[in-house]
Amino acid sequence: MSLPDIPGFVTLKCDFHLHTAFSDGHVWPTFRVNEAVRDNMDAISLTEHIDYEGAPDEIQRNYNRSYEIALERAKTRGKGLLIIKGAEISPRVPPYHNNAIFLKDIDALPIGYMKSGKKQFVMQDKPTKEQLMAPFLEAQKQGAFVFYNHPGYSWWDKKDTNIFTSFHQELYDKGILRGVEVANSGRYNIIAHRLAMKYNLTMFSNTDEHYDAYARYEKTHRPMTLVFAREKSEKAIREALDTRRTAVYVDDYIIARQPEAEALFKASLSINARYATRNGEKIIVVSIFNRSSVPYRTRFSADHDIEDYPLGELELKPFDTTRLTITAVWNKPDRQKLKAVVSNIAVTPDEPLQIEFLLPVADEISAIDSLKIMRYNAHHANPPKRPDDISLIER
Repeated sequence: MSLPDIPGFVTLKCDFHLHTAFSDGHVWPTFRVNEAVRDNMDAISLTEHIDYEGAPDEIQRNYNRSYEIALERAKTRGKGLLIIKGAEISPRVPPYHNNAIFLKDIDALPIGYMKSGKKQFVMQDKPTKEQLMAPFLEAQKQGAFVFYNHPGYSWWDKKDTNIFTSFHQELYDKGILRGVEVANSGRYNIIAHRLAMKYNLTMFSNTDEHYDAYARYEKTHRPMTLVFAREKSEKAIREALDTRRTAVYVDDYIIARQPEAEALFKASLSINARYATRNGEKIIVVSIFNRSSVPYRTRFSADHDIEDYPLGELELKPFDTTRLTITAVWNKPDRQKLKAVVSNIAVTPDEPLQIEFLLPVADEISAIDSLKIMRYNAHHANPPKRPDDISLIER
């Protein structure tokens, strides 16, 4: 999985919603670390349900312990993997399931709204608002970042159709609720996306995995939250979440706000234009190299005609060069405007990314220069790190 950094920031691959045998998961915390290393992740959070124990006879209730085991494993086998302490607050009534990450002491979160959480989930007959609010106030006291999990999955209260309840509004007004899961377990949630836009919430994409993630995502990649951080550290990740510099990556789709979406798409491409002569006609050849793992589905338009692609539609395949031929360039401009609509990057629930390139058009290269470029690329298996060092990528 290769995703480029964007100007001023590193792109970190993160999963902030995972479970182990310490709540209702079916793997040990060390497995989550090994799994994340296998998937080349940068940070994970084991967010055990604070109100449910799947194996109370075998595992003592200590929700900090899951984090401690994972942290110890990451120190020896984690290859730089960051472990962020987190938990899931999960009543079956408003405000439903929410994750709190960057906690200091998970066991300090009160669960007075529960009657029993040992092998079954049994709430108090009439939990009070104070009991339901208590763990969130404690999370706020600890300086945690809270986000709303999979809104709309209301299997615990089918009578409720108000996804963003008055309880959520109060959490939001208190500055506690700061984010929302726009994708969970590989499923994009348009309701959550609309909530993120309406309330200016940080967007997340997580596996919410209870078993081995590989079985579910064998033919694709695990969903992840892309965090655009100033460096790879917990402090930098927290700053990025606070300022909403994230993107959702699920299947072949990226969901992000315009600045991050545009920066990621531009950073994924090496693009240049040059003149060529074909049967006496001047044409412009645009070479686009996609250096990312994302197959971008695009629709290009230019000041002049684009050949071969009806409606300008084409896919920019990962680690491959695509060429556009632009014709009818009678006035031989020194710059060419190229517009793109990227259908698998959503900047709102209803709008794809639209972006514009203004490309300087180089003069035709000589046969000798062309041969040098071809030899250069044959010698370097990977694309040049500084595409400006060479005027044309030939493959």
